[in-house]
Amino acid sequence: MSHTPMRRVAAVAASAALVATGLAVGLGAGTASAAECSQTSHATKQDISTVGVTHTYDKTVSAAAASGGTLITYKTVVGTTGIGNPYLWSVTDYPPAGFGAPVSATVRAYHVGIPTGQQTEAVTPEPNGAGYKVSSTGWFINAGNPVTVEMTYKVPNNVPVGGAVTSGGIGTTGTVGVGTSLPNLTACFTGRIANPGEAVTGSLDIGGLGSNDGQLSSTGSVSEVLGDTITRVLQNGS
Repeated sequence: MSHTPMRRVAAVAASAALVATGLAVGLGAGTASAAECSQTSHATKQDISTVGVTHTYDKTVSAAAASGGTLITYKTVVGTTGIGNPYLWSVTDYPPAGFGAPVSATVRAYHVGIPTGQQTEAVTPEPNGAGYKVSSTGWFINAGNPVTVEMTYKVPNNVPVGGAVTSGGIGTTGTVGVGTSLPNLTACFTGRIANPGEAVTGSLDIGGLGSNDGQLSSTGSVSEVLGDTITRVLQNGS
């Protein structure tokens, strides 16, 4: 008689236990208390360089809570009010400490050609210090047409469960005073325990477990080994 279903249940239980009891260590730098965690922040710029026009900057993270191994997106929106029509040359996004390079990125901006209007296109970010930058010869901005940059990252497996993970800010370059550095334009999410499906498919990649580079495979991972042990205990007790 096959005990595969019992073994799978045990493996899932073991995975959840591992995530809950210590393998989900914190990211360290870039974390804050959950009480201070806000998904979005907003800033404005109005000085002699903006010629009396106010520029606006917003940064938002796509989820209030996320587990290690899942994807999360940071959205930056650069806009303006009044009659100013600046051109944005670049946007640099600073993710939380410990994050890798973005897995994908898009820019939505106004296009004069055909099709005209707001268009979204995939772009390739480049490393820029501790952040990642997307660039253009000039994205047009006016009061009704902001520029929106989205960068998607994989959440590290050591995301602190129950802890707040805060990003860095942004940096921009462009014409008519739109260029600025905003290190405090942050976005925050809270780490959570992976659900059973996430735990089985990837949250135990911590330290290379489950990979194909000489570590335990998906059929011989820590969760499977613990699952076998739990299964044997259940069988012996029945």
